[in-house]
Amino acid sequence: MTQASSLFTRLEYRLAEQLFHTRWLPRSPRTQRLTMHLFQRCADAGHPAALSVYGHMLFHRGLTPQDKARGARYVMEAAQAGDIRAQYQAAQIYEHGCVLYPRRDDRAVTWYARAGESGHPLAAARLARAYGEGQLGLPVDRERAAEWQQRADQAAGLAEALDSGEAETRH
Repeated sequence: MTQASSLFTRLEYRLAEQLFHTRWLPRSPRTQRLTMHLFQRCADAGHPAALSVYGHMLFHRGLTPQDKARGARYVMEAAQAGDIRAQYQAAQIYEHGCVLYPRRDDRAVTWYARAGESGHPLAAARLARAYGEGQLGLPVDRERAAEWQQRADQAAGLAEALDSGEAETRH
């Protein structure tokens, strides 16, 4: 039963992604509600990517403090499950703080490092800047800043190559 529900959750997530990214589909309120409902169902089922996407949407676009808090919890759960986008988002939540997760520079650095080591270019660039300017409670360390900047450049180059490869296969 778990595999069947897991397969169904993955299929629901793919449908939600398609609805979210399809340009030809009218962005009606009904379509948006359906998309959000599908993301929520998948997140509630524990799908890591859905936790990340839906959590991010709730945290940044939620109307109530409860929405933002639930979004932050989803993001943290996805980050702990290894989703690198959620790890970057978790770092931002800790860097700026929110009701559930007050500002903690040490935790922000930890999450930026996890995401950066996994290949997230923005996380690596943020650590490069933090080491270069002595931010997030870090000492100024030009050598570590250069290392993180190199990681950021490599990750950005890889992401760009993947994007152009996907574009070529679509045509």
